Amino acid sequence: MLFKYKGLNKEGKRTKGTISASSLDEAKTKLRAQGVYYDALQEAREFSFEGFSSRRRMPNAILSNFSKELASYLNAGNMTILTALKLMEKQHKKEKHLYAFLTATKTMVDEGKPLAVALSDQKVYELPDFFLQSIKVAGQGGKMVEVLSNMSHFFASQSRIRQQVINAMIYPLFILIVAVGMTVFLLIYVVPKITGIFEDTHQELPGITQFVLGASHFLGQHYIGLMVGALVVIVFSKIAYSKVRPFHYMIDALMLRLPIVGKLTQNHELGRFSYIISLMLDSGVPYTQAVTLASSTFGNLAIQDLFEKVATKVTEGNKLSNALYSAKGVKLKSNFLQTLALGEESSNVASVMGNLSELYSEENEQGIDRVLKMVEPVMMLLIGGIVGVIVMAMLLPIFSMSLGAKL
Repeated sequence: MLFKYKGLNKEGKRTKGTISASSLDEAKTKLRAQGVYYDALQEAREFSFEGFSSRRRMPNAILSNFSKELASYLNAGNMTILTALKLMEKQHKKEKHLYAFLTATKTMVDEGKPLAVALSDQKVYELPDFFLQSIKVAGQGGKMVEVLSNMSHFFASQSRIRQQVINAMIYPLFILIVAVGMTVFLLIYVVPKITGIFEDTHQELPGITQFVLGASHFLGQHYIGLMVGALVVIVFSKIAYSKVRPFHYMIDALMLRLPIVGKLTQNHELGRFSYIISLMLDSGVPYTQAVTLASSTFGNLAIQDLFEKVATKVTEGNKLSNALYSAKGVKLKSNFLQTLALGEESSNVASVMGNLSELYSEENEQGIDRVLKMVEPVMMLLIGGIVGVIVMAMLLPIFSMSLGAKL
């Protein structure tokens, strides 16, 4: 358990922090041994109930910076992990969650726990299993700096890719919002003001005009209900996606079948898997364990299910490539299976998979760029088409009235 304390240190200065202990009495004993005279000591309770926990997933950018800073301190000289953590703790006092994470980790390392155990036991951030396992093996094999540096590059890359996708989607989303807003404005406020002209003439309206007038009337009468309905659908879909496994699986499997999105999704997932496998093997993690851990890191549930099923066969002595070839479910890219088989045959999986991850990363960057170049003109055509249909629907009866008047 983790306990929070406030009090005075040996120098008589105010101090506060956390200490790990199995009971309150043990925490008091440890504080006295450290020369801390506490005036407040209580358990740092983790807010949790079934299905929820206060532990949040550590963002990739923060995990990358943590790995990079720790590696740089350890590489600077004969600095211990405990000393490095103390320095990092002082530097990040203003960052509430990161400071709590560093404090908890430092406290447990100070008590003699290995870094991997301390990172796993702290209650502030949830860390990826493959990261913890790699740190554990690195600590045993004396490759801590190298592994931390590699992990830093990986998580920095993941954070950069995520930010690139977000930035790339801003403009198309803006265009879509403008298109929807313009359509709603025309149908609710502009079209009804013109309909009075048509009602006075009592002439038969073209089909397209009747359709636009009907849409305008329906939207004007039910727009609040439609907005609430859309919001409810979005919220319930999001909840179902995160809580209902069959629904989650169905959506992810559908994503893989889409013409362009499916290829980009599979490239991203397989590229990340390849890089994680390469990192763990370079860190000294056994191949079967690396496959099992990497199989749980997929974001797409359909692919994750496939790999988790075949991972059990790998632990039984089968090759991963053979197990994937014979497995039922998602059909993976042939070059991934062939490259994996080549790496297993040559006993050089780490290098081969590392190169494959770079290839998929380049393919995705080019693919996303092409998609965005296609999306922009399509969105502009969409806006022009919607406005054109509405304008044409309003002008056709007016032209008919003008021609009838001349005749």
